[in-house]
Formats: sequence, structure tokens, C-alpha cells
Amino acid sequence: MNRVALVFLIALISCLDHRPTETRIEDQASVNQRWTDLFIRNDGWFGGDGIFGIPLDGKEFVPATKDTRTLFTFGDTMIGHHNGDTIGSNDFTMINNSVGILTGKAPQSEQITFHWDISDDGQARALFVPSTPNARPGDYYWLGDGFVNTKADSTLYIFAYLIHEKDTAGTGGFAFEQIGVSLLSIPVGSEPPYEDHLQIETPLFDLKSGTTYGSAIYVNTDDAGAPHPDGYIYVYAVSQPDQVKGLVVARVLPSAFTDFSQWRFWDGMGWEKEMASAVFIAENVSNEMSVSPLADGRIVLTYQYAGMSPAIVVEIGESLVGPFTVKRTIYETKEAEAHKAYFTYNAKAFPHLSSPDSLLIGYNVNSFDFWTDILADPTLYRPRFIELGLK
Repeated sequence: MNRVALVFLIALISCLDHRPTETRIEDQASVNQRWTDLFIRNDGWFGGDGIFGIPLDGKEFVPATKDTRTLFTFGDTMIGHHNGDTIGSNDFTMINNSVGILTGKAPQSEQITFHWDISDDGQARALFVPSTPNARPGDYYWLGDGFVNTKADSTLYIFAYLIHEKDTAGTGGFAFEQIGVSLLSIPVGSEPPYEDHLQIETPLFDLKSGTTYGSAIYVNTDDAGAPHPDGYIYVYAVSQPDQVKGLVVARVLPSAFTDFSQWRFWDGMGWEKEMASAVFIAENVSNEMSVSPLADGRIVLTYQYAGMSPAIVVEIGESLVGPFTVKRTIYETKEAEAHKAYFTYNAKAFPHLSSPDSLLIGYNVNSFDFWTDILADPTLYRPRFIELGLK
């Protein structure tokens, strides 16, 4: 063997020796009771769904420290007082969005605060009320994923789903419909109730195909702690042009995040200008989910199978656009076993709040007979948490 070949071989062996060990995922997740108990509350905020977790320092994939502040976003939210067992119909109100802020890395009750707005007459109301040109009186926002744009001006961006109530008398189904996607732009240093926030209408919604961007965000930058940063923000959408609900993805540079002409959409081969060119990279996902890195650099999708089934599944991919492996059910939720009207939905992971050898995952619980069941079980409408072992 000549000297050049020997040097090449040594270099190759060195590279192989330093490749990250492939992360192994346990077959079943277990309940994380400490995180679940954090959201059992009797006064003020006592329930909400959605629950994305946004590190306010922008370190999406860096383990939280005692100083980390995490913003939790919620959709419909319950505000009031109960005794832990029952609640009176006049003892609470529902508002359409709120947030929580946790300081630190542990689920400590004294370290989390919940925030909503108060009307002039002292009534609880949503933090964010639609005020864009196309919003109509009575419309409201549910909150999606968000991130802090540290590569630009550290603005906090949160996706907001514009919802309109509809009459379903005689037809059944849910009494609401989504009619758009907005971006909430919150300046660095702003605190609740975010009176200085801006609302930006986006083209990132298509009613015909049921496409809604903001279902998950992956900040692929060095600031965020991404294993293989390419400098882009990846934004995922759930789309349902036929009967199957699938996942599509777009990307944009941080400096152009609100310039929607600069967004590009994955068509299976490359990045295209037209949103309609995006193709499925996964199927049967939930409306809200997560896209997270493993220690070995692979990507894990976490979601509720088919949106509202008991199955929480993961898929592993070689890149942010796949291909992804066969779905693996890592947990079957139990709430519907004891309460037939209950259902679970929108599972997602929280990488920066996870331990080095596990992935923290939360999911939502609701009821098809909500206004009856909440009176007998005021703690039903809150997130639950599980933990998936990684080796």
C-alpha cells in the first residue's frame, strides 16, 4: 500500500470512529407523571389544548437550563375555579387562546405562570384576537407552533389559525372551520399581554386542499443547536386534498421569513416556488405534531396517528424531507377506555425539555360531550405527558 492510500485509509477509519452511534428507540413510552401533574390546576387557568413549547432563547435542540424560559401556546382555554372533582357551569369561562411561561428545565408548579387578557369590564379574554384585514367579527385564533428568529432580530413568531364559527344544525360535525393562517410577530423583550404584537396575514393556507402551515417548525440553524444546520427554517403543514391527511414542508431563510415570495416547497425532488407543488412526505399525521433531531442526526416525527386515534407514533427519517421509516406505535392513550366520549389528539415532542436519554412527548385530551363532561371532570381538558426512552 502506498503512502497516499495509507493516509486515506487512516483518515477514513478516524471518520468512522467518530460517527455518532445510531440512536435506538424503546418499543414503548411510559407516563411522565411529574409533567402531567404540572398542568393540574384549580384556579385561573385550568385547561387548554394545543401546547407547543417554544424556548424563548431560540435554543430549540439544546437542553434547557435553570434560566431557560419556555413559552407554551394553547388554543381553547378554560379559566375559572373548581374543587378538583366538579365545577359549576357559572364558575368558568372558555377563551380561545392563552400562553404559559415556564422558567427552568423541571416541571415545578411554582415556576410556571399562565397568561390571558382581561377586558375593560374585568372578564377573561383571549390574548390574541384577529385584527387583520380579512378577519370578521367573531373570528378567533388557535395557536400553532412558533420560534424565536435569532438569526434575524430575535422576533418571536407564532402561527395562528384563523377560525370562524359555522352553523352545523342538521348536518352534524364541528361547529367551526378554519379560514386562514396568520403570523403573530412579537418583538424581543415583549411580555404578556403582548400589546405591541403585530398580525400578518399569510398565503400559507389553502381551503380546497386543507393545507395549513404551522403544524410544526424545525429551526435548522447553529443557534438552535441543530445537528446538521443548513441555515433554513423548515415549516411543516398538514394537507388533506383527498381522504388521507399528509405532511408537506416548506423552507425559508431566517432573514426572509415574512417575505412569502422567498418560501420554497418540497416537491419530492427539489424546492419549488409554488405551494401547490408540495408533496406528501408522511401520511396519516395529526394536525399538530413535532419534527425533532436524534443525537445521531436523524429526524423523528412524533404525532397522533390519523389525528385522533389512541396511537402515538414515531417515524425516523434520514433528512428533514425523509424518507421516513415505517410508523411505530410507541404508546396507546388510555383516557377513552374509562370515558367513552373522551378522545386524544395532537401528540408532539419537546426536545429542549427532554433528558439526554429520552424524548418528552405531550398530547391533548377532549370529549365529544365536552360541556357535560367538564362539569363532572374539570381536569379532563389538559395535556398529558409520556417519555420515550432513547439509547
